[in-house]
Amino acid sequence: MKLLNVDSVSGAKDKLSHYFADLSLDHEEIDTCASLGRVAAADIISPVPLPEFQRATVDGYALHAKDTFGVSDSLPVFLELIGKVEMGEVTQLTVSSEQAVYVPTGGMIPKGADAMVMLEYVEQMDTGTIAVHRPSAPGENVIMRGEDLKEGTCIIKKGRRIKPSDIGALAGAGIARIKVFEKIRVAVISTGDEIVDPFGSVPLGKIRDINTYALANMVTEAGGIVTFKGVLADDFQGLKDQLLSLLPDNHILIISGGSSVGQKDVTAQVIDSLGPPGVFVHGVAVKPGKPTIIGRAGDTALFGLPGHPVSAIIIFKIFIETLMNQMTCHKGRENISLMAIADANIHAAPGKETYQPVLIEKEDGHNLAKPIHGKSGAISLMTRADGYVRIEQNKEGIKKGEIVQVTLL
Repeated sequence: MKLLNVDSVSGAKDKLSHYFADLSLDHEEIDTCASLGRVAAADIISPVPLPEFQRATVDGYALHAKDTFGVSDSLPVFLELIGKVEMGEVTQLTVSSEQAVYVPTGGMIPKGADAMVMLEYVEQMDTGTIAVHRPSAPGENVIMRGEDLKEGTCIIKKGRRIKPSDIGALAGAGIARIKVFEKIRVAVISTGDEIVDPFGSVPLGKIRDINTYALANMVTEAGGIVTFKGVLADDFQGLKDQLLSLLPDNHILIISGGSSVGQKDVTAQVIDSLGPPGVFVHGVAVKPGKPTIIGRAGDTALFGLPGHPVSAIIIFKIFIETLMNQMTCHKGRENISLMAIADANIHAAPGKETYQPVLIEKEDGHNLAKPIHGKSGAISLMTRADGYVRIEQNKEGIKKGEIVQVTLL
């Protein structure tokens, strides 16, 4: 029987970077309001300062801070009230020493004023006089021109995935359109004579398709667009014809199943038949997911993932998401992780980098990482998991009570 010539995870990633170093994406310009989840294709520079004028952050009175030094409830300072600022209007008022102007939240601070005192600390004595009962410091309750963003400041760096707050910042700077990378086009195929439509009648002995749906949605979550998804039989020519039809219009092709070395495992042979360089990784020292295939035909990346759902999901996270980030200059979806205490011994597979799903529970103010055990064909292993712990290839395992880093799913 043919054996896999396995690469380490780091070695496979090095090959991934090498073989796909020249893969690039086109740019497109889109409305800022439609950019959520897209990846910036260039640095985005603010054309204006934000805010564009000095403004109040509270309702109150603009004044000279030094006029209030040392005041208190029992010893207020009396200031001349010379007017008020209308919301959304430019003011021509200038505040001199011992004077004040009423300004609403968000209103423009008049010239000369360097602080705001909140309304509740002021008593209006008559139409032209106020008593201030609390001292203010220079800059208090005031946001200065350009304090949020200076003109020429980089708001969004190339490779950043746009978040709702980013869109708010872009809107604040008046940027209506931005350049983003085109979405990565991905086709997802599951292979196997036993795999059938999960929502129809399923004869005994057949298996509902899980991987197509899980992987397609992982593509979407990672910012790609799924152009095709389907199930094919374990047939060399049928799979080859389908891949050939998909190659011209896709950046990545994912084939789930058929990646091992059994008689019906034809994925590697098919990828090699599509053109050079063909398969350059077939077997990775990882658990789960050892029979992983990575190859290239023309300008398209091809991945052969194990048929077991847990393996397919883990391998997607390790390699396919890595390539998608590489193509968009993205530093990676902000994988949120936390530190936790291992609630039990976690054994590692000898000679393999191990990914162990865990459940996170709180106990006495600490995070506990509880390993969830099961076979890689059990999708419920992932639905119950909050995240996973990565165990390095040469480490025997994790002892109960050891501090571990959990990457959240």
